[in-house]
Amino acid sequence: MSQSTTATTGAVYHRCALQVNPHDYQATFRGQRADLAEESYAETLVATALDLGVTVMAVTDHNSARGVPAIQSIASDRGITVFPGFELKSAEGIHVLCIYAPGTSLDQLNLYLGDAGIRSPGPSSRASTKHFGDIVDTVAKQNGIALAAHVTGSGGLLATLTGEARTSAWCTPNLLAVQIPGPLSEVPPRYRSILLNQDPAHRRSPAAGDNLALAVVNARDVAKPDDLRHDSATCYIKMSDVSIEGLRQAFLDPESRIRLASDPLPADHNEILSLMWSGGFLDDVVLTFNPNLNVLIGGRGAGKSTVVESIRYVLGLTPSTQQARLAHDGIIKNVVRSGTKIVLRIQSLHPSKRQYTIERIAPNPPVVRDHDGQVSSLLPRDLLPGIGIWGQHEVLELAQDGNKLTELLTRFMDKDSDLDERKATTSEQLEHNRRSIVSTRQDIDNVDERLAALPGLQETLQRFKDIGLEDRLHKQRLLVREERVMEALMECIASFRDIAEGLRRELPVDRIFLSDKSLRSLPGKDILSKGNALLEQLSNDLQSIAVQMDQLLDTAQEDGTVISEEWQAHKAKIETQYHKILRELKQEAVDGEEYIQLQRKVERLAPLREQREALEILLKSLNERRQVLLAEWADVTAAEYQRLNRAADDVNDKLAKHIRVKATFQGNRDPLFDLLRESVTGRIKETIDRLSAVSSLSLREFADTCRRGQRALEQEYVLTSVQARSLSQMNLETLMQIEELDLPATTDIRLNTAPKGHDPAWRDIAALSTGQKATAVLLLLFMESDAPLVVDQPEDDLDNRFVTEGVVPRLRRAKQRRQFLLSTHNANIPVLGDAELIFGLTTTSNRHESNAEVQPEHIGSIDVLSVREMVEEILEGGREAFEHRRRKYGF
Repeated sequence: MSQSTTATTGAVYHRCALQVNPHDYQATFRGQRADLAEESYAETLVATALDLGVTVMAVTDHNSARGVPAIQSIASDRGITVFPGFELKSAEGIHVLCIYAPGTSLDQLNLYLGDAGIRSPGPSSRASTKHFGDIVDTVAKQNGIALAAHVTGSGGLLATLTGEARTSAWCTPNLLAVQIPGPLSEVPPRYRSILLNQDPAHRRSPAAGDNLALAVVNARDVAKPDDLRHDSATCYIKMSDVSIEGLRQAFLDPESRIRLASDPLPADHNEILSLMWSGGFLDDVVLTFNPNLNVLIGGRGAGKSTVVESIRYVLGLTPSTQQARLAHDGIIKNVVRSGTKIVLRIQSLHPSKRQYTIERIAPNPPVVRDHDGQVSSLLPRDLLPGIGIWGQHEVLELAQDGNKLTELLTRFMDKDSDLDERKATTSEQLEHNRRSIVSTRQDIDNVDERLAALPGLQETLQRFKDIGLEDRLHKQRLLVREERVMEALMECIASFRDIAEGLRRELPVDRIFLSDKSLRSLPGKDILSKGNALLEQLSNDLQSIAVQMDQLLDTAQEDGTVISEEWQAHKAKIETQYHKILRELKQEAVDGEEYIQLQRKVERLAPLREQREALEILLKSLNERRQVLLAEWADVTAAEYQRLNRAADDVNDKLAKHIRVKATFQGNRDPLFDLLRESVTGRIKETIDRLSAVSSLSLREFADTCRRGQRALEQEYVLTSVQARSLSQMNLETLMQIEELDLPATTDIRLNTAPKGHDPAWRDIAALSTGQKATAVLLLLFMESDAPLVVDQPEDDLDNRFVTEGVVPRLRRAKQRRQFLLSTHNANIPVLGDAELIFGLTTTSNRHESNAEVQPEHIGSIDVLSVREMVEEILEGGREAFEHRRRKYGF
């Protein structure tokens, strides 16, 4: 099958000079001698145009077209498209620019001049025999385009005519565009309202051909090459096909396709540049995208959803809802298929403008490559933050889940990395604090368990003392204490040995970050390099200290061994006496060895009392620290909610006539209920139902009430004794986990369901119809962002009225600031939305399998005939069906 590649990225802005004059213009009409010969003039004119980025020119001399060929032959060789034409003065004295298709011959242009009322073509100031409206209609019949020149100045339509005559001329159906000398803001107020289609007397009605304002362009007489440099000499016109049809479509949709030199430049934004497949249903297909509105069309099963889900898959993103996940997984498994390689090229603006390639071979994870082709450590989600990808019906599923709506609202939150870091740090510290408290509590319990044996040991020991054994084994009893002293001595030396070993592991000090290579590009390298010498000296000094520590520890170890040997000799003497006493006690039927073992156990347990006191002090400190952390946690979660609230306010301001959004603090209690299900035995459903009904629930107060016991729970939360008892039996760690929970806010949306022009009728999202729910969410998705938005058949869950009144107007406004990729079966989206790039997907089959393809002739904007015909066929059911419906409606 043929590889589907796009040499064009659809409709893009071309800088156009629509009133360029030939070489003889200055001499004929301004009485100035030409400085350059005709060929040199054309060469200089084209060179100047190329320097300025002008790619389209219209040559329009007064009553003549004979100067066109000289400019056209040179310009076409340099990649500049020339529209041939001429300028006329109507019988009323109105100047008109008449523009025709590139390649129109000089003979044909002379015939067109005759049809337009010029009997002897040639440079002159003679007026046409025809009136303005007749000239415009004649040019339209000739498949050309007529522009009313310098409408606010001398010879211009608005300045020349008044009253009924001006209104009639202005509303001529075939008039598509007018020319002004500069910014719209500088047009005299008496004319500006007319240009904006706001003046009632001059409002163009549907009967006049369109209900929109006429296209307003900048174009001035270019009599010499340097005139091109004047701001008002050029404007920007968006076309996919630089042709008369391209101009016509642009003038029919000026809001989308015309930009004056004075208008602000469109903002740069993150973009998906191209997508290609090797293998699977879309094998060998390559799609190159436009920065603005891209639309996929095609019959069912042509691969539109596969394109959408492939983008999601290569970025490693997961659908937001269960049904969307199932659909996504099915497409990847059965349509994309294992072994298929998907390659996505993107442009990322964060933190700087760069291009990356993301590759994914199913079922392996994605790989990111930088502009040099090197594997990057960046993740796909780092490159296009905020990108939205929504599959078929996923928007509706989202609308039915309040928690997902909150996630959507967070996209509009102000960035606050400090707060995010505070929250993450506090959460980690709370978890660490909890683990420390549980561990310390466990240590205390272990000590208590061991100390529980001490009273019994002491009582038994006292019985031995009562028979005088303490005095007879006095030295042996003290020897037990001496044993503990010797053990502590050697343990102390060993602990310092561990410190010395730890120091040696850190040496020599790592100085690689201060190397010449690391500092080479830093402006302060001469200052920072001094740190290298500092750390080198520190490393040498610490190594000397480490050697000294080893020597000191070896000496201490040797001295300790000497002491140990001396004490062992001392111990041996005492034990000789001890064994003699034991033999005597044995004859008296007394177990002296048991006494000493008891004494040894008591000696080992006695320090635990001090240890327990230290643990109690530590536990108190941890609990005090926990109160501080919980206060901080309450502060950061409240601050985060305030960010969400501000986002809701922003949404409400921007969509005031359409939706109202309200966020509820900690409205989602599912994390709490999930924890209770895991931690509480018995029938927990009734307890959760009761807690769900509590209007305001503080996690800290709830945990504290659980600590106070069953009776407190019954009174505070109106629980049954069984319910309260089960909660009161939760362990220490679970209660602390409850305090640490992050309960997300919930989001409620109300939609204005009143028809346009009526008083608002607000309804909660729960009470909305399927289409209305999807409408509410789409309004949020279409809000301002610099991230691409990809939606698969957004019209599926909408009524057609909202597509035309809601989706299309927002697309038209937003597409200059962000990239859209929509698949659709609804003609209103690509046509009324004026898609910059339309892809027509079709399928091919052979004996083994079917595949999708995109033929080059099915790629472009609505100004490409083959694309327009495909839109008519697929989305309108063909021209005959469209015409039949039009007749049925009586349009």
